[in-house]
Amino acid sequence: MAAPRSTPAKKAWRSLTWLAVIIVGLIGLNAAGAIWQGSGWTPKLALDLEGGTQIILAPQLESGQQVTGEQLTQAVEIIRSRVDAAGVSEAEINTQGAQNIVVSIPGTPDEETLARIESSAKLEFRPVLQVAPAVDPTQTPAPETGEGDETGEGEDAEPSPSVSPSAGVGQGGAAPATAETPAPSASSSASAEPDPAQPEEGEPAPTPSNASDLAWITPELLDKFTNFDCAELDEAGTNVAPAAEPLITCDNTRTVKYILGPVEVSGERIDDATHGLAANSQGVSTGQWAVNIVFDGEGSEQFGNVTTRLFSLTGVQNQFAIVLDGTVISAPTTNTVITNGKPQITGNFTQETAKTLADQLKFGALPIGFEVQSSENISATLGESQLWSGLLAGVIGLALVVVYSLFQYRTLGLVTVASLGVAGVIVYLVINLMSWREGYRLSLAGVAGLIVAIGIIADSFIVYFERIKDELRDGRMLGSAVEAGWKRAIRTVLASDAVNFLAAAVLFILAIGNVRGFALTLGITTLIDLLVVSLFTHPVMQLLAKTKFFGEGHPASGLNPRALGAVYRGRATFREPVGVSASKRAASGREAQKRQTIAERKAAADAAASVSKGKDS
Repeated sequence: MAAPRSTPAKKAWRSLTWLAVIIVGLIGLNAAGAIWQGSGWTPKLALDLEGGTQIILAPQLESGQQVTGEQLTQAVEIIRSRVDAAGVSEAEINTQGAQNIVVSIPGTPDEETLARIESSAKLEFRPVLQVAPAVDPTQTPAPETGEGDETGEGEDAEPSPSVSPSAGVGQGGAAPATAETPAPSASSSASAEPDPAQPEEGEPAPTPSNASDLAWITPELLDKFTNFDCAELDEAGTNVAPAAEPLITCDNTRTVKYILGPVEVSGERIDDATHGLAANSQGVSTGQWAVNIVFDGEGSEQFGNVTTRLFSLTGVQNQFAIVLDGTVISAPTTNTVITNGKPQITGNFTQETAKTLADQLKFGALPIGFEVQSSENISATLGESQLWSGLLAGVIGLALVVVYSLFQYRTLGLVTVASLGVAGVIVYLVINLMSWREGYRLSLAGVAGLIVAIGIIADSFIVYFERIKDELRDGRMLGSAVEAGWKRAIRTVLASDAVNFLAAAVLFILAIGNVRGFALTLGITTLIDLLVVSLFTHPVMQLLAKTKFFGEGHPASGLNPRALGAVYRGRATFREPVGVSASKRAASGREAQKRQTIAERKAAADAAASVSKGKDS
């Protein structure tokens, strides 16, 4: 009948089992990505090692306007935030000359990432003055743009959102009303004449009293509106239109055209924007994706004033338009006064399109509009040869650590080698998983972080082994020396790794570009060091302590008590080391005297006095 395992052995096997579960789980996640998502088994490389796509953005300016250095700096920071939000790592965003912005992205970016970069996300809220179909209603029926309805044709139709108060934020406790976008009809737009009579020739035009005043519609503006072609919207420059003047534009499907009043609330007043599933007045999810906007204090006041005025108007003047980059994405009616500053854009969004819009709004509207001047592929700045050079340096460093471990600790050094191997497997799986799920890309700086981590991980093993050797010098058997040495070593390892991780975290937060890649790999390997030394190195030592080879201190084990100096046996008694020099014996004697307790010193003094007394007698 087999003897039951001791408690340390049970703990060791339990720790190794958990480690195996973690490794198998990481392999499973990577396999799932490779099979169903095509992520592959190698991490994606950064711009300096693989090359990528370079996009040059040129500012779109009004006549006579000049871009300032402050505007370019602000635009660079906003674009960098958008790229980071897309999960793209190791991107480079810089200015070119005094106007352009250069965005360099590793690999080939997807459409959503390009949309975040290329769109200026210039959001404006303007009152609606006039609406008409973009085509002759007698030839093509006008599309309906009610909330949640498709606009346009087939699968290429763009979302037609609408706006309502955020769920659960009704006024005075009442359930929030839904603001729907009415469809323009032939009756509402057959005549483009505004309600007030136009001034006769020679009479001065009336001065508009507010942004909804129809006095903004002059005969010249009305004629331009009548002849406006939505097919030429991109050439009309609506995204750089003056904010204090009325605007003629179209919706994002190019089927409805509008005359809009001056801007009353700008996108700069947005404090936050998130995406999620919309809910009705009872708080039940509608299953429809929405973008939730939160205005700042000034924006909330402005938006409340707008909805207060529009709520009292009728017809198209009851509508306000949400204009993104000069295009109307929604023109809902005002069914309630929204004073809490938390409107919600809903419509036929998908999760991806809702997230894209929310990210664009959350990270701010660019101070100026931009257009893509060029987009081209670029080659790696360092190339594959530099990558192999970095990996070769890592292999050389690892080989030196292995040689030192075997020389210093003999067979015990094999535990260091195995621990480094396990740490290497986990680091690789984690890096590859992050490359798939988080868009992380391995740069040469990241490779440098992995090389530095070899020394950090090996240092933890050295601290542990030296603590075990100290306990053996104190006369403990190997089993108890492993446990006592672990209690002393783990405190040192935790303190060392905490400092390393703190340094990596500060560097990651404060730095940009490739330096963040170095900090990230350094921080990850520091955490994995704790995992490996706790779930592999210590359990393996617990099991090896039960073997005859290590337990009895074989000379080749690296844990031979006779080769470690004097061995303390208690009561001021030390076993005489075998095969050591006289100087080491003298050092051991001095060490024995230092480690005596008060009682042991008193007993030694009494014994010496007895011997002296016996000689005298």
